[in-house]
Amino acid sequence: MEFSILFEYAWVLLLLIAIEGLLAADNALVLAIMVRHLPEEQRRRALFYGLAGAFVFRFGSLFVISFLVDVWQVQAIGALYLLFIAANHIFRKLIVNKEKDKVNEKKEKKKSGFWVTVFKVELADIAFAVDSILAAVALAVTLPNTNLPEIGGLDGGKFLVIFAGGLIGLIIMRFAANYFVKLLQTRPGLEIAAFAIVGWVGVKLLVYTLSHPELAILPEGFAKSPEWKISFYVILLLIALFGWFLSKEKKADTTNAPSQESSVEVGK
Repeated sequence: MEFSILFEYAWVLLLLIAIEGLLAADNALVLAIMVRHLPEEQRRRALFYGLAGAFVFRFGSLFVISFLVDVWQVQAIGALYLLFIAANHIFRKLIVNKEKDKVNEKKEKKKSGFWVTVFKVELADIAFAVDSILAAVALAVTLPNTNLPEIGGLDGGKFLVIFAGGLIGLIIMRFAANYFVKLLQTRPGLEIAAFAIVGWVGVKLLVYTLSHPELAILPEGFAKSPEWKISFYVILLLIALFGWFLSKEKKADTTNAPSQESSVEVGK
């Protein structure tokens, strides 16, 4: 395999690690909040089931999408879904949650039992798995093909990159989520930047879809052209830099934040 191809694959894998880290931290926060009303032992069990569900759903999604990745309708749905979750999350974070916080201060939600909580965690895991795999596919799909055998309808090298991204996301949720949780708590703007990046990745998948031979709205080679790739990565890095430098650093609020056990120790 040529050095230039290896470099491009390594670069995409590094981007996936960064994106997966921030998304895994956000997912860990959500799961921790969902289970924090349970006793400690039940909380750990619920999170363990959640981790197992994440593994099954994430790799189940990967193997299914490997057979459908070249279908332009699937690409279009994936692109629109990524754009939707990015816009929806940013809107809810900037506008809706501020109003919810005011309401939640005056009333306490009814607490769910153990198995109802586990069910909610598994539903959340399905959404997390789809988000993660679609983002990975959108980044990897325009990579050059390798001489590895195909898996499903996907080049073996691309499959391995997406597989590695999903595996890294699970490892981060299990072992390194606490670091990213603290990072998001001290620089909350990074969460918005992370979902802005997810939306921009959705644009990348949309461009790839519009370049599909059956649509040909854009020239077929445009999505893989150096000009588009350079533009995409420059804007992606600018989003990340703006998220970092424009996010006011603050001390983490340990009074209302999920405990480390809730967000990290999910396998005990």
